[in-house]
Amino acid sequence: MVKKIVNNVEVDLTAEDIAQRETDAIKRTAEKEAEAKLATDKANAKAKLIAGEALTEDEADTIVI
Repeated sequence: MVKKIVNNVEVDLTAEDIAQRETDAIKRTAEKEAEAKLATDKANAKAKLIAGEALTEDEADTIVI
């Protein structure tokens, strides 16, 4: 069983605690993937602008001011 420290006492995690940790982990993973996609879209948009190529909608969204 997974443990946590509360007021310097080790206690077992409840089912709700475990579910919340899993939900938080999924959310962090999704946020990291979104950040990576944005960085990729920015790099692709820059390269396409330099080359004079058409941008995708996602790429264009990264440079709209």
